[in-house]
Amino acid sequence: MSAQLSEFARSLNVETAFTVLAVAKKLKAAGKDVVELEIGDSPFNSTASAIQSGLQAIHDNQSHYCPSPGIPEFRESAAKFLKHEFSIPVAAENIAVGPGAKVFEQFFCEAFLGPGDGCLVFSPHFPTYLPNIQRRAARAVLKPLRQETEFRPQVADIEDFLNNDPAPRAIFLNSPNNPTGGVTTEEDLRDIADLIRGRNVAVFSDEPYCHMIWKGKHDSLLAQPGMLEQCVAAYTFSKSYSMSGWRLGFCASSRGIIDAISKMINTTLSCTPPIVQLAGRAALERDSQERDETMLKFREKVVLLTQGLNRIAGFSALDPTATFYVFPGVKPICNRLKITSHGLALYFLEAADDKFGVACLGGECFGEAGGGFLRFSCAEPNERLQQALDFIPVALSRQDRIDAWLTVHPEFRLKKDYV
Repeated sequence: MSAQLSEFARSLNVETAFTVLAVAKKLKAAGKDVVELEIGDSPFNSTASAIQSGLQAIHDNQSHYCPSPGIPEFRESAAKFLKHEFSIPVAAENIAVGPGAKVFEQFFCEAFLGPGDGCLVFSPHFPTYLPNIQRRAARAVLKPLRQETEFRPQVADIEDFLNNDPAPRAIFLNSPNNPTGGVTTEEDLRDIADLIRGRNVAVFSDEPYCHMIWKGKHDSLLAQPGMLEQCVAAYTFSKSYSMSGWRLGFCASSRGIIDAISKMINTTLSCTPPIVQLAGRAALERDSQERDETMLKFREKVVLLTQGLNRIAGFSALDPTATFYVFPGVKPICNRLKITSHGLALYFLEAADDKFGVACLGGECFGEAGGGFLRFSCAEPNERLQQALDFIPVALSRQDRIDAWLTVHPEFRLKKDYV
């Protein structure tokens, strides 16, 4: 008899973007032309100082172990960055470094959640939140984000969770939000802070898109009085500095919480490579102008894609607020064709044409609340975005191909209309 996987391992769900990415790469390898709008990766080079400093660190043999929470000079630079850009009152001891931001979801849950505890998650949500809550045998309590309220978390939903859940212990906030592009305003954050201040409740503030705000500015819950003691905020170099493959991020919180997370880093990762940290430090200190110029290029892409999708009958996307995603509603199309939104996304990729496809994601990849939406990343050249926009109406007109696709893949047949 072979060893049996745990219930957690058997039930683990993954980030669907990487699954669709694998399908797209396989189709491209077989000769199909695919516009890849499924993965949230930057199409631009890593910033110049990051590259130069990373190479120098290799030449300088910066390739040995370092302190688990990070090298002192990186932690100092990260603290100065948060103070200067977002008015967050932190010092080096308030920073811990990791391989990207995602790992801090797990460490946050290990720090604050136990079996049966309630953790509020606004949905559509980033797919890896729920597995990390599940790791702790805690409960995810889902509340909806709605297009009519610009996908902002509703403070009344937090109040309901705090007052009526049997064991309210934690909240996940993601602003700017993936997949919706919604932004939690400074007023929202003040109200949230007032609700939780002094309670035995912790917040994970997920902020990878802090420089992709197209209207207004980015605000962090950590900037609100007293929130260092109740909040862990996570940041990454993947988006702002186009450093996704370097795997570098950091979190900020109170010294006590950071000490606990540093122990978790020590007992799992040992440390984040110093080479990568030195590249990130250089990006923080010297690449803000290049970063901001790249953000303007992203904004141009988001506007192009949003306006183009809104010209297609049955698509309805909000004007871009943040992130490099567009999250249009497609419920009329799905209801008419009797296809789920992720089924529609896979049809665009695999079956709408033999030689050309568009890779995107159905909203249900981000929870049931995302059903009836599609998520498009803008990580392709503008002319490729236009090719995708030109292709979608053609794909929707091919009823015979849609029917054939659903015959082969009945699991994507819509059983009940979206409302």
